[in-house]
Amino acid sequence: MADAAVLLRPLRTRILGMLAEPQSAAGIARTLEVSRQKVGYHLRALEEQGLVELVEEKRVGNCVERTVRATQRAYLVSAEALGSLAQGAAEATDRFSAAYVVAVAARALGEVTRLRHAADEAGKRLATLTLETEIRFATAAARAAFAEELAREIARLAAKYHDASAPRGRTHRLASFAYPKPADPAPTSP
Repeated sequence: MADAAVLLRPLRTRILGMLAEPQSAAGIARTLEVSRQKVGYHLRALEEQGLVELVEEKRVGNCVERTVRATQRAYLVSAEALGSLAQGAAEATDRFSAAYVVAVAARALGEVTRLRHAADEAGKRLATLTLETEIRFATAAARAAFAEELAREIARLAAKYHDASAPRGRTHRLASFAYPKPADPAPTSP
């Protein structure tokens, strides 16, 4: 397993995102408008962790140009792999804590990733459902009241549709969490 800290540098994450198709350090450097040496440095770190792999080496003038690609379509960094950065997410039990959100989201990412891989291998579609919305609460009290009402409604619907005796039924996980929406990034100049 790769050291998650290698991806904490934003430039490395951008470079890795560009490597779904094989590219050279020179090509990436032109696209990102940074030096080839800087890209090469970050590519070596990604390669040492097994996140990118060599596709081809060819001589170009006096240099050897290496073409690399990402080793996977997607990468999942578990809360456990982040160590202290996850701030105790694996041990979280307080459903109102940020650490609990991280733990539940990390578990969901891990499980869905494994299920998707198995479904892909079997040539099947993975049955999932995603609900996402934004809500602006006027007060903390309104947020708390919403949370209680949402919990009651989910419990009511789960009780209505849950059938523990269904012989061909399949248990599904349902997770719902809320967090403050991050500020939109500032627009960049062309």
